[in-house]
Amino acid sequence: MSDLSINDSSTNEPSAEISENDSAWASVITPLSVEALMEFCADTERLFRINPMLVFTQWEQTSENSFSFSGENSSQEKAFEFEFSLTVSKLDDGYRIDYDKGVKSSTVLKIETAEQGSRLTITDRYDRLPAGERESLLHEVDQSIVIWAEYLQKFCISWNSWSRFAPWRWYMRRIWQPMKPTARRITYMLLWITVVEVALLALGAAVFYNEFILI
Repeated sequence: MSDLSINDSSTNEPSAEISENDSAWASVITPLSVEALMEFCADTERLFRINPMLVFTQWEQTSENSFSFSGENSSQEKAFEFEFSLTVSKLDDGYRIDYDKGVKSSTVLKIETAEQGSRLTITDRYDRLPAGERESLLHEVDQSIVIWAEYLQKFCISWNSWSRFAPWRWYMRRIWQPMKPTARRITYMLLWITVVEVALLALGAAVFYNEFILI
């Protein structure tokens, strides 16, 4: 696994490190309270779908705390396919996600109080397989942890501002969440193009009104 630089934890930027004991972690500050962030992270499917490096072909809840899913991970130079089952366990300070196979053994979400809201630390562990087997599966290492943390932070900021509006929650869950990352980017660009077009039409109407109607 390649090294990741460590950012100053006093900033709001995602910080990350890969340690010698085969774990990688990233940490971000969110505006949510600890209780609100715990509730937010309880939605396992949403957590994974926020990751822009993952494209899902299947996601199924198999029991109250278990899921199976498959898709493609584009965090490496050459994208690779994945298919897992996972089990979620609630901890006193977050959640632990255990995978049934693959080079990654677990992901731990640790939630703590912060000066301005809460801190979310994501830790991926790669300690299931012997060192030799891990070396042969480096092409399947998920290198998206920093980007995932960054997008979770952005989503939490939006969630803190807009989640009280039912139409926004409906759109994010029913429309935005199932979209592929490319579709989200296209939709975002189209929305901005529409906003610019409406603004230009309004400007044109205002100029016409001032130049001709008021004469």
